[in-house]
Amino acid sequence: MFYEQTKRAMDLAISLVALVILSPVFIVVAIAIFLQDGGSPLYSHERVGLKRQEFTFYKFRSMVKNADAILYSNRELYEKMRSGTNKVKDDFRVTKIGKFIRKYSIDELPQLFNVLSGLMSFVGPRALRPDELKKYEAENPQETPYLDKVLSVKPGITGYWQVSGRSKIPFDKRIRMEAEYAGIKSIKFDIIIILKTPLAVLRAEGAC
Repeated sequence: MFYEQTKRAMDLAISLVALVILSPVFIVVAIAIFLQDGGSPLYSHERVGLKRQEFTFYKFRSMVKNADAILYSNRELYEKMRSGTNKVKDDFRVTKIGKFIRKYSIDELPQLFNVLSGLMSFVGPRALRPDELKKYEAENPQETPYLDKVLSVKPGITGYWQVSGRSKIPFDKRIRMEAEYAGIKSIKFDIIIILKTPLAVLRAEGAC
């Protein structure tokens, strides 16, 4: 109980302070994305969170307006997306602005609202898409215990995987790393991850 209460207090403090300090960044990025193609600066999608409950997940839009429609209609692209690291190198759907905000994780900033609402934590496993969870679990039933562990905690903006190389790490290893994190439940470990996050962002290691 101490861990959960302390972690929630940290989430509220970090998200509120970050939203105030980074508000100019939100405005500039939102305007830049809108001027690029007239589309919404925000991208929302359903993700799987605590106890397998789905929630609406927010990011700055880094792709063309119809990116999801392209993904689901292009079987080759979809298979690339749902294999390996669940990332496509040089994805043609990513815009010029999108490449920049992805490289430095600026696209993740709107998730601070998810943290503020209590659906996410600042530190936690990467939120899974329903289709990638279903596909991975169907193809790798032996990994279900690890997935159950991952989904026993709130997903996070940053986490053990994010500060350890991101897309350079295979998906199956990522799941096991995040299951390990979920089992630790340590404020000290969360603080270590938070302190490592700025350097990981500046290095842009594994970003794509």
